[in-house]
Amino acid sequence: MSILRLEGVRREIGDFVILDSVSATLARGERVGLVGANGAGKTTLLEIIAGREEADGGLVGLARGTLLGLLTQEAHLDRHFSSAPSVRAIVRGGAIEVERMEHELAAMEARGAVDVQSPEYAALRDRFEALDGYHLDQRVEEALAGLGLRRDRWDSPPAELSGGEQTRVALARLLVADPDLLMLDEPTNHLDIAALEWLEGTLVRRRGALLVASHDRAFLDNVVERVWELRDRRLATFRGGYSAYLLQREAADARTRSVVGESASAIAREEELVQRYRSQRKHVKMHEHERRLEQLRSGQPTAPRRTVRLGLPGSSLFGAAPARSAEVVVALDRVLCGYLPAAPGEAAVPITRADRLEARRGDRIGLVGPNGAGKSTLLRSIAGQLPTLEGFVRIGRNVMPGYLSQLRDRPLGGVSVLDALLAAAPVTPGAARSYLARFLFRGDDVQKPVSELSGGERSRLELALLGAGATNLLLLDEPTNHLDIPAREALEAFLRDSEATLVIVSHDRRLLETVCKRLWVVQPGVRGRPAVVAPFDGGYREWRTAVTEGRWTAEGERARRAGAVGALAGDGQRGAAGGGQSGASGRSRSTDGGQRSAADEQTAGDRRPGDRTAAGPGPDRGRPQTRSELLPRLSKDAYRRERARIEGDLVRLGERKMALEAGLSEPAVQANFVELRRLGSELADVNAALDLAEDAWLTLEERAPA
Repeated sequence: MSILRLEGVRREIGDFVILDSVSATLARGERVGLVGANGAGKTTLLEIIAGREEADGGLVGLARGTLLGLLTQEAHLDRHFSSAPSVRAIVRGGAIEVERMEHELAAMEARGAVDVQSPEYAALRDRFEALDGYHLDQRVEEALAGLGLRRDRWDSPPAELSGGEQTRVALARLLVADPDLLMLDEPTNHLDIAALEWLEGTLVRRRGALLVASHDRAFLDNVVERVWELRDRRLATFRGGYSAYLLQREAADARTRSVVGESASAIAREEELVQRYRSQRKHVKMHEHERRLEQLRSGQPTAPRRTVRLGLPGSSLFGAAPARSAEVVVALDRVLCGYLPAAPGEAAVPITRADRLEARRGDRIGLVGPNGAGKSTLLRSIAGQLPTLEGFVRIGRNVMPGYLSQLRDRPLGGVSVLDALLAAAPVTPGAARSYLARFLFRGDDVQKPVSELSGGERSRLELALLGAGATNLLLLDEPTNHLDIPAREALEAFLRDSEATLVIVSHDRRLLETVCKRLWVVQPGVRGRPAVVAPFDGGYREWRTAVTEGRWTAEGERARRAGAVGALAGDGQRGAAGGGQSGASGRSRSTDGGQRSAADEQTAGDRRPGDRTAAGPGPDRGRPQTRSELLPRLSKDAYRRERARIEGDLVRLGERKMALEAGLSEPAVQANFVELRRLGSELADVNAALDLAEDAWLTLEERAPA
């Protein structure tokens, strides 16, 4: 039995038709996904079903007594938020009928034994139990915890929450209300991976019907049983999840194009016959074929329009390919990320700690973890947007980073889309228009004010600005936010084919599965400690399997790697005691901005590339000479002079590096591509010089007077 029926629904604004002859049915308990490009009319259709908008034609029929709930993309603007005393209260209020019965039962119990023993009380109690009223508070807490809202926020006024947190509270309220027909518009926005998996399980276990509009392909595959597609103002239905729908749609489009081709060939033949019989003055035959031609034209099918996709460029706007970077592109050594004191006397705010992380040329790394754990803070520190509280972030030589912020709110030069690109890249307006067309800004769209762009348009413009330069390190924070499915697929194809090193913060599981080959996992700290980051050598699916089976945690991996480093350091010390191997430093800086252990570096200065001889513990006889034995010792005066020179270089280069990093964080520099590239190139040279100075310092220590 159907709970919802649509017949010939039409919606138009002025002369623009949004929906035309939309017809479909939704059965009780059925889970349906609503897909389509941005602007196809998904939100409009949900608003019409919910009665918030009026259709201009057709019929919307709901089964009698149907309880309907709708989560909009602007759920944080709901009137309930302004009046509720706490988050817990507003979520509990979703079960309004259960709360009403709870108050009525309490009132009857307060009136005495006569009311408690009455048939009315028994019937009300049975109904209350059937609605699981005795577990209402437990359901509220499960919903809030499952959607990732911190427990210390449950008793806060909703007005104190961010927009994303309020949207999660609104979703929790609807899940507790458990309506007969639940409609969700982009419910996966603002959810981390754990919350996504919890929501999927909850929706699958529900007995009520579900209609959900989403661009999250993994979510649709895991939840829905049918797909409604809005395209060209019409609605088509398909069986199965998103992957099954995609195959069915491609097959249907191929069949339609074949029929259109055959129809066009038949029309061409009839037109030729009409002309031939006209020239031969065979009017009877001519009129016969004219009638056939008219029938063919009236019944000619329309070929499905191909989806307009992003055309992300393979090279920069100037046509130049990115420079080849150093082997080690980014190296983090004992880094503590966070925020400096806001005022004198205040303490710094540590957010994330990373003992040692390394991204090599061509790596595709996904940065994953719960909301609020510090992923964006870590990425901003790598991009030079935030100074580190401790440790060092090393950027290799010839590395040109490009950073995409999650907020998409950085100031852009110029008023219009075209102005923003021209301010970032010195090209002609014609070249800029051609380039912007690849990002779906065509015609008058390039004159659209930046302040009036939608979320998806702003994301496309930010991607265009990012691709304008010859970047070989892409630092992307939620790059799929506000993008529809075709745009997401185009972005994934570009990232898969790109030769740039990638570090991507994302909750889009399909992107993580298809693009990222390694992960940096952020695990929240406990008892006020900073979150910790540990590398996982594998893709997203392997990581989720390892976590589910209890075989891997970020803290455990961090401890394991720390133990391995300690073991190596112990071996080095034993070797030094037995054979004079130098153990002055456990780490060394490589000239490409990376880091290697002392065991790897012990003879790097003297070996040729093909020489793999290594010293180890054991007797002196037959042991190769170590680097400290080969290098001559310096006199005390020479040692002091050399040490003063190197210390001066380290101080000078360190100050210059801090000045360059501060300059790169200036909005005016970020909006000027030429200046950004100049400072980035100089910073790479300074980092390389610092590496050489640190190597010289280590060598000097090995040549210190006895």
